[in-house]
Amino acid sequence: MPVIESEEHKALRAAVSALGHKYGRAYFTRTVEEGRPATELWAEAAKLGYLGVNLPEEHGGGGGGISELSIVLEELGAAGCPLLLMVVSPAICGTVIARFGTEEQKRDWLPALADGTRTMAFGITEPDAGSNSHRITTTARRDTATGDWVLTGRKVFVSGVDIADATLIVSRTEDARTGRLKPCLFIVPRDTPGFQRHKIDMELSAAEKQFELVLEDVRLPADALVGGGEGEDAGLLQLFAGLNPERIMTAAFAIGMGRFALARAVEYARDRTVWKAPIGSHQAIAHPLAQAHIDLELARLMMQKAAHLYDAGDDIGAGEAANMAKYAAAEACVKAVDQAVHTLGGNGLTREFGLASLITAARVSRIAPVSREMILNYVSHQTLGLPKSY
Repeated sequence: MPVIESEEHKALRAAVSALGHKYGRAYFTRTVEEGRPATELWAEAAKLGYLGVNLPEEHGGGGGGISELSIVLEELGAAGCPLLLMVVSPAICGTVIARFGTEEQKRDWLPALADGTRTMAFGITEPDAGSNSHRITTTARRDTATGDWVLTGRKVFVSGVDIADATLIVSRTEDARTGRLKPCLFIVPRDTPGFQRHKIDMELSAAEKQFELVLEDVRLPADALVGGGEGEDAGLLQLFAGLNPERIMTAAFAIGMGRFALARAVEYARDRTVWKAPIGSHQAIAHPLAQAHIDLELARLMMQKAAHLYDAGDDIGAGEAANMAKYAAAEACVKAVDQAVHTLGGNGLTREFGLASLITAARVSRIAPVSREMILNYVSHQTLGLPKSY
């Protein structure tokens, strides 16, 4: 894979950075305080083609891949205004539909996801099934009389359900041949009867709210199943096709956040003078900031590797790299934010500098969409071949 970015990627990075700084942290903070999504930024990013950069050209996208979409999210984050819904709508849902959807599903959803007029949320986590997808209890049964699907179950920590036009729900249905439950993905429109949402009260400053979903005999037409009839046997492939981009984009989200925090700290350390020289001249301040920069750059390289492998169609290689990229980026982000706040001292906790809210936000990247411990489990078992304890 190329280590040096292409001229096209450099140009994309510069253009998105300009857009992000046009709005900036003050704009993003205001939308959070007002309890609304960053509609204006989302619309302009869509108009410029950034939201659908990874989606097929024949369906209104840019024809690129997760490599390009991760650049968009990273640069918006570095400008202080990351769009969390990008992780979900174009990256997870758009990718799954582009790869596995029926022609009708592609025509119906992809152009709208690309131009930002419609968004989609993603529901997989359950109260008793976090990282263990084999314990998912949301089930789908076929009504043989009508051909409809009927979904029952619960989901938690689903982002942006209130503003998304539909949610891609991970369910399980019985295999007629073996009797075992197998994963299937369904597109559930927001106002479908029986599809209930309850906001989770989070101590987290974010434009996108978190929800618990309750599905009580949610009746869906046959064409709600991703991939149609073939989707009954392709659910596991569909699921992993979405989870790898999710981890890569979470890495981009974390790297962008870390870069924003580091830039504020460097600017402050360069100007703030307490004795004879700026505080940034002291190694006790300078070295931790330099280390934070190194860690973020290393995490970006792993993220780029993961995106390259995914776009090249190497799902197995991308799975390993995406997990490691997410782990490295989350650790680098948390350390960068912590060091930035520490560099500014009391000012690091003021609204003026916009860093205090990142203390909680940075830790989300350690937890979601999969915890650091589960990634270490993955690497120890899958990469190193060590035995499992569970």
